[in-house]
Amino acid sequence: MNTPASSAIAPAAAHPAPPVLLERDGALAIVILNRPHKLNATTMPMWQLLEDTISALDADDSVRCIIIRGAGTKAFGPGNDISEFETHRSNVEQARQYGPVMHGALRAIARCRHPLVAMIHGICVGGGLGIASLCDIRICGESSRFGVPVSKLGLAMSHDEMSGLMRIAGPDVTLEILLEGRVFDAAEALHKRIVSRVVSDARVEEQAMISARRIADGAPLVARWHKRFVQRCIDPTPLSANEYDEAFDCFGTEDFQIGYQAFLAKRTPVFGGN
Repeated sequence: MNTPASSAIAPAAAHPAPPVLLERDGALAIVILNRPHKLNATTMPMWQLLEDTISALDADDSVRCIIIRGAGTKAFGPGNDISEFETHRSNVEQARQYGPVMHGALRAIARCRHPLVAMIHGICVGGGLGIASLCDIRICGESSRFGVPVSKLGLAMSHDEMSGLMRIAGPDVTLEILLEGRVFDAAEALHKRIVSRVVSDARVEEQAMISARRIADGAPLVARWHKRFVQRCIDPTPLSANEYDEAFDCFGTEDFQIGYQAFLAKRTPVFGGN
């Protein structure tokens, strides 16, 4: 692995680090929202770079799990940088240009084949929560805070922005969060199913990495199938014959042979993704 994610942010220099960083640790990819001086608030160029990064990882078969985190430990992300509103989102026409860039990144996360783990330190609100809610597993610290206070700005959260919340929390909880616009703690976020797990602040990185490595040690083709099958199960349309048969394709993979033979031999399987 390159520089550890927790210390990936270099001091200000002539060539500042990009607003989205990518690190690799074997089969793990770590995507870092990298604007710590702004608590990792997102900007238009940042959304575009996030989409490009996730899309490239999605196409990479060597990736088995993606971790998304904010730089440092103060915030995962507070949403969009308010200072950008005057220049990029001050009217309907500008918003219509900004929206597809932001929504492209969110859709790339939502459609990603690989499992995604959100490593949540500190603040996770607005667009930051939109990103985290699209991840498959969300691990936060006890002091983390959540919410979508856009009503206080006179803003509506768009369909793409709320899709993750709708998936994990349902329409009633999503409306409660949007209508009240309050910020709440990690215990309530767990109760609302917004996060998968709450750990001590000091163990957020450790536990998120353990989860990601556990995923990466499994059969990668199976992980991708499971993501697709779960998404398909949400759709009430009856399965086609081809969709039904796809559930048996795993029996034709090398990974199945490796897995069941390792189980019988009481050894740890090493999957090749074939």
